[in-house]
Amino acid sequence: MKNRDHRFTLLLLIPVVLVLVAYVLYPSLRTLIESFQNKEGWSGGNYKDFFGSESRSNLQALWNSVYISLLSVFFSALIGVPLAFIFNKYEFPGRSFFSSAAILPIVLPSLVGVMAFMFLYGESGLVPNAMKDLFGLENVPFKIGGVSGILIVHAYTMYVYFYMTVSSTIRSIDPSLEEAAYNLGASRMTVFRKVTLPLLTPAIVGASLLVFMTSMASFSAPFLLAGGFRVLSLQIYFSKVNGNLSMAATQSVILSIVSISFLLFMRWYQNRRDYRMATKGIGAHRSEIKNPLLKGLMVAVGIVGVIILLLPHMTILILSLVPDGTWTYQTYPSAFNGENYLFLFTEPKIWDPVRNSLILAFLATLGNLVFGVLTSYVLVKRKFVGKNMLDIMVMLPWALPATVVGMNLVLAFNESSIFTFGHILVGTFWILPLAYFIRHIPLVVRSTNATLEQLDDSLEEAARNLGAKWFYLFRRVVLPLVMPGVMAGTLLAFVEAVGEFPTSVLLYTLGNRPISIEIMNQLRMFNMGQAAAYGMIQISLIGLVLFISNKFFGIKAERSL
Repeated sequence: MKNRDHRFTLLLLIPVVLVLVAYVLYPSLRTLIESFQNKEGWSGGNYKDFFGSESRSNLQALWNSVYISLLSVFFSALIGVPLAFIFNKYEFPGRSFFSSAAILPIVLPSLVGVMAFMFLYGESGLVPNAMKDLFGLENVPFKIGGVSGILIVHAYTMYVYFYMTVSSTIRSIDPSLEEAAYNLGASRMTVFRKVTLPLLTPAIVGASLLVFMTSMASFSAPFLLAGGFRVLSLQIYFSKVNGNLSMAATQSVILSIVSISFLLFMRWYQNRRDYRMATKGIGAHRSEIKNPLLKGLMVAVGIVGVIILLLPHMTILILSLVPDGTWTYQTYPSAFNGENYLFLFTEPKIWDPVRNSLILAFLATLGNLVFGVLTSYVLVKRKFVGKNMLDIMVMLPWALPATVVGMNLVLAFNESSIFTFGHILVGTFWILPLAYFIRHIPLVVRSTNATLEQLDDSLEEAARNLGAKWFYLFRRVVLPLVMPGVMAGTLLAFVEAVGEFPTSVLLYTLGNRPISIEIMNQLRMFNMGQAAAYGMIQISLIGLVLFISNKFFGIKAERSL
């Protein structure tokens, strides 16, 4: 019986290991090997060039990436953590609506969000010019761009990570812990510092990791807002475009080392103490704000906050109604109609990027669903040597920036290999769904792990004792019980694939270009209305998926995060 169980575990492991070795480990190793090669053969010349005094742009880009990522963590936490406390600790009119509106940035893909901020707050943006005309100024009073522009966009789009994770933790904290501290004479600040903050540490660390990794991989904001300001993700792109693949590989390795180092540091910091609590299962309760002035202030601030959050979405919607060629030298658009949407749904060439995105995201997500569930089951429910190593390989695509994953695939599959069945994948349709699949493996595995770990092993044992074969019990017993966790990760993987830009810009071809690439192309041709129409399609697709996940599967956005 034991030998049969061991053979079955091995049978489940083989496809999981093969996929991870072929499409995660092998491309990473190829990039590492390529970074030590140049015209003279094997050497460390690329690293010498990177850190040498003659190539200050690479070192500057590395420093820019690190400090922008750290500042993004700081500003995102500065917004997200207080919002989580306000909406989960206090009751006031409109609280439920305001707390739901706080997650609006999650439906805004990165490229579309940057585009919205350009049109809103850039030098020729609607808000600065409106203020200029309103107050009779000669020049616009402000404009975003460079470092400040990147940080504003990052703070807007990434504070949601802190807001959601901290909110979830606050709701699970037993209020009796804080009440006991108050009864012992502790002040509010002492209770926060000694009780609440330690319990929030895992959530804050997790959100910090998400923001740091996302910021290190940020491509859209530096690409469109920063001008000559360089970050390492852009350096990789420029090296690849210029044909210097060895330097692109070196930059990818260094960017990976920085990201993984931050990951290890934050995990070490989190593991220094035990943050578990003995709880009665009672959720946190909210205190009603009774002061009329304070209550009115909270409502007023909430309304202003919702308006600010909605402005980027409304800007994209309004611009999508502007016909191409009607807004050129004018300060504000003056003509509006549905021409851009008519073209989208009637012209096959204009619809192609939308169709491509749907097909690419569907194929990648289908692979994530099947592979993620199998991998999660193996990691959680089976015992074998090397489980920790397999878990690290599964999480590697999450630790690597998107540009690095894209560069890994370029270097690994620009020639035929056993893993591509003798074909060259770079330059074909299939390279993009493969990239999306690799990028989002951890999303499905992590969300499924959380549900499988709560599943009592006795359920499977009972089914086996009644004579059920493994596939039957997995399909009829295990899968229905873990479906909420599976769907949470799967839907999030689909949402991410629809809006994916950094890997797409490195790997797309004319025949498989997705929506994000077409948005960039339309912006280059100054077709603002058509670019915004594509953006609205992306926003609508993401919003629809999140609505379906909540309505039919009971999966809220914070559970997917």
